[in-house]
Formats: sequence, C-alpha cells, structure tokens
Amino acid sequence: MTDWLAVADELAETLRADAADRDRAGAPPVREAELLRASGLLAIPPDDHVTTHAVSRVVAAADASVGHVLGYHFLHLWRFGLFENPVATQRIWRETAEEDLLWAGVSNPGDALTLTTAGDGFLINGRRVFATGAAVADRLIVNATRVDTGERLTIDVPTATAGISHPPDWDNMGQRLSASGSVVFDDVRVGPEQVIGTLPAEDDDPKWVRLSLSALAYQSMLTQVCVALAEGALAQAADYTRRFSRPWPLSGVDRAERDPHVLAGYGELLADVRAAGLLADHAVVALRDADGRGAALTARQRGETGVAISAAKVVATRVANHTTAKVFEYTGARSTGAGHGFDRFWRNARTLTLHDPVAYKAREVGAHFLSGDLPPYTSYS
Repeated sequence: MTDWLAVADELAETLRADAADRDRAGAPPVREAELLRASGLLAIPPDDHVTTHAVSRVVAAADASVGHVLGYHFLHLWRFGLFENPVATQRIWRETAEEDLLWAGVSNPGDALTLTTAGDGFLINGRRVFATGAAVADRLIVNATRVDTGERLTIDVPTATAGISHPPDWDNMGQRLSASGSVVFDDVRVGPEQVIGTLPAEDDDPKWVRLSLSALAYQSMLTQVCVALAEGALAQAADYTRRFSRPWPLSGVDRAERDPHVLAGYGELLADVRAAGLLADHAVVALRDADGRGAALTARQRGETGVAISAAKVVATRVANHTTAKVFEYTGARSTGAGHGFDRFWRNARTLTLHDPVAYKAREVGAHFLSGDLPPYTSYS
C-alpha cells in the first residue's frame, strides 16, 4: 500500500528547494504540473478526503500554488461522484489513475458559459475567470447552461479540445504559480457521452443536499492551504532564525533561538498554527462523514458540516495572515532580502484568503450558534 504522505513529503522537498526562485520568475507552472503527474499523487482515490486533504497540505506548505492546484484536482475529480452516474464516474477515475491526468474546473458563479445544440452534442461558448489550474490541466469539469432549455449540465472536457484558450491574465501578487487566470471557450464541441449530469433547477430540489457538498469541500481544501501557508512560513522562518538571526543585545543570550522575545513569539505562533490545523482536520472528518452518507444525507447534517468547515476557515484565515506577517519579527531585518523570498508566504495568504469574504463564514457560525440556522446553499457555503 502506497504511503501517500511520504510521497507528498518527497515532492514537497523538491518544490521547497527552489520555491522562492520560481515565485519570482512567475512562469506558467508547466514544470510543476509535470512534477505532480510524475509523483503519482494524482491517482489517490478522490473520495478519500482525509488523505487528499493531508497530502495537499504537505505540498502547499512547500509551495502553496502547487498545493492549491493539487487539492482542487482531487475535488474536481471527486465531484463527478456526486451525480447518479457511477459508470462514467468510475471510468473517469480509472483513466485518471492510469494516465496520471491532472484535472481543473470551470464552474465559477457569476460568469456564464452557454451550450447550444449541434447535432447530437453541444457547442460551449463563453469565458470564465479564476479557473485555477486550467491552463496546465489535462481535463476540465465544466458547468454550462443550455440556451434552449435553461438546464445546467456538468461536462467532462479534455483541455486539448479545439476552441479552448487561456489568456495570460493571471498577474496577481500571490498564488502566482496556480494558473488561476481565465479560460475561453469558442465553439468547443462536446458529445452527449461527455455530459456527466444535470444540476437541479431549484435550490430546494432534494438532490441539492448531496450535490451542494461540493461547495463545502472547496472551502475545506482552501482551509487546508491556509493552514499550510502558516506551517510553511513558520518552518522556514525557524530554520532562518536558527542559522542566521542574531540575538538582541538586551536579551542576555548569545544565540537568537535563546532570545526570550523570540522564544515566546514562536511559541505563540506555533500554538495558533497547531490549533488551526486540528480544527481544519476536524472539518475534513465532518466532510468525510457527510459524504459517506450518500443519498441519505439530510439537509441538517449537510448544514452542520458546513458550520464545522466555516469555523475552521475563520480560524485558518486569521492564523495564515497573522503568522505569515509576524514571522519577520523573529527572523530580523536581513530576512527581508529578496533572495530569501519570505514575503511569498504573506502574499500567497493575503491573496488566497480573499477568495470569498471570511466574514460570511463567521456569520454562518454565529447564526448557527445563536439561532440554530443552517448555512444557505450557495457556491461558497
């Protein structure tokens, strides 16, 4: 049996070695995608949430962009299994494992893709922004709306299909190697066999209870990446402190790792990061248990899972932003040199935590605590 965490550790070591250089270069993550394929991690069963979240966190601690792409790969692949189409789902999972396929998704809310009929198939047209990993993926899971009926279909689309393009418009300050720019569909032809399922027309359709788990799963994975950013920043800062930092003259010690100010600072940060990690893992277990109920999952069980994940997201967001900024106080002025690249942790955390307003996660937790309210079905909750 493969020790996936050991495999993730090995990949993380490779990524960590030149993470700062690659971040500065900001090149499309083509090599990084090849490293993911070569690692074998893409073959992990996507419904093993505990493992997929754990390995994504290990990788993200070394390179948050690559961990983000990997985590989303697992969720895009897993999402096929939420539809009542086991034959197609097992085929896709098998092909992914056999061919080391990397998946990305095109399903952001607020910007539409349309489907028009063409023979017995469809043509996809439109543009989606923030399609993380799409530019380097092998396959896409795509949500698009039929012009004639209004149905929303979920489709399996190879990225090599004619008419798909990726404008070079991802120039954000953080997560620079996540290939999170837009994707354009220009008369992209798909056949009926590529349609995996239909999304319910109304949010109160009973099928939404299970299908809506996908929104919670993405929040759970983002939480893990936030924790990973804090863990990665803390580990790299500690290594720098041991090797290069100087104690303050008034500390009365000869090494920075014995400076009382530094010791207390790292102790506070470590306690926060470990607490955030435990809460994030608790959320993953809640997701696993909810997913395991299958069609028997109730709206209340789904909602309580959402609250657990939102609570973890609130804490992980705060800890990631705080830790990635605070470590500079314990590494010293020389650590701000561009060659060290410590700033990438803060830039990545600040960028990633703007994915959706965490205040709404706190609101969900508070509403459940005070009134027993459950999170609504949205693309983010």
